[in-house]
Amino acid sequence: MPSSTICALATPAGGAIGIIRVSGDDAIGIVDRIFRHGKKQLCECKGYTIQYGRINDADGNMLDEVLVSVFRAPSSYTGEDSVEINCHGSLFILREALRSLVKAGCRQARPGEFTQRAFLNGKMDLSQAEAVADLIASTNRATHKMAISQLKGCFSNELKQLREQLLNINSLLELELDFSDHEELEFADRTELLSLVNTADCKIQKLAKSFETGNALKKGIPVAIVGKTNVGKSSLLNVLLQEDKAIVSDIHGTTRDCIEDVVDINGISFRFIDTAGIRETEDTIERIGIERTYSNISKSTIVLWVVDEQPTGTEVEEMIDKTVGKKLIIVKNKADLNIQYPTPDDIPFVEISAKKQLNINALISLLIRTADIPEINENSIIVNNIRHYESLIRSHEHLARVRQSLEAGLSGDIVSEDLKLVLLELADITGGLISTSETLNNIFSHFCIGK
Repeated sequence: MPSSTICALATPAGGAIGIIRVSGDDAIGIVDRIFRHGKKQLCECKGYTIQYGRINDADGNMLDEVLVSVFRAPSSYTGEDSVEINCHGSLFILREALRSLVKAGCRQARPGEFTQRAFLNGKMDLSQAEAVADLIASTNRATHKMAISQLKGCFSNELKQLREQLLNINSLLELELDFSDHEELEFADRTELLSLVNTADCKIQKLAKSFETGNALKKGIPVAIVGKTNVGKSSLLNVLLQEDKAIVSDIHGTTRDCIEDVVDINGISFRFIDTAGIRETEDTIERIGIERTYSNISKSTIVLWVVDEQPTGTEVEEMIDKTVGKKLIIVKNKADLNIQYPTPDDIPFVEISAKKQLNINALISLLIRTADIPEINENSIIVNNIRHYESLIRSHEHLARVRQSLEAGLSGDIVSEDLKLVLLELADITGGLISTSETLNNIFSHFCIGK
């Protein structure tokens, strides 16, 4: 367990107020060396109290008037004695305060080291610690609620229940091994075991499947805006973003590269990508742009096919072929010109005017329905971490072998070995069996300093 006392700035530089965090066995004593508060020392103060006074710089001169919050172990964020110094946000003051703390016995904290200590001291499991970083990085209501749910332990509790069920199964199988001299003895009914394994596997597959939604919400749902030149793709992008992001011109082939930006719609991030117009051209640069259009179609979840005239049967077939596995929407632009033409019955469509901004809300509503994102609250369990997803997939693969072994009537020791691998994978998500500093350092190195 860590023994050194660490310090770091916990707020962005440049604000009116700056907060410096200190944590470790000697946190209160070290801050006492630079803090002046009448006759009372911090070591005499109770936890969850705030003291007013001044701090001195490394040379003993008054640096600033501050408020100091005291947290005593184990009732602190890190589980250690901790102090937070609230001072003015001057870069000079913050730098000198940190220099003074280092001279008094602290060392500068590494990225994520406060949260890492919270994990090591049992204040949270590893998946909850990772949720702290997700909470800081949340950019909309959906990602915020996903992070809050994980931080509250909803995901951890689900895994805990799964592990307990599988552990009970494995215990019965291992009990049979203790009586291996009596081959006829079976403490675990194989039919019941198979049912429990199938139930656990269904839960694991459901969690793994949620990664598609979680990853999309975390990175933004990619929406490619495609179509011929001059059908209004760039105008539509500007309307959706509510700014003039793309150049709009009557000249064919104006957009030669992909332009993208993210917009929050009803608490969900959509990443719109305006692509080069699709047409036959001899222009080398424009052809490269068109190739990128097809590449972005393959990377998107939703494709908005903008048209301003009736597409031919061949064009429809080609677009359907290029958007296999994607959610295709036909956007009939220039509705203000009263152009009437049919569209395929099996492809959703909406009529708009990007120029006049007509029926844009209908397009947005169709986008939200097409994205098909479930309603998310603070208790929703949605996986958005690739490390968790990969462990769940490996768990599913191990359970498939358990099922095969049970159906083939193989001995309990073979079934038990695969079950142990599942238990290890699930424990790895919450950090129950992680012991190497390399793994932990890799996870927490992506945190910001001060957290």
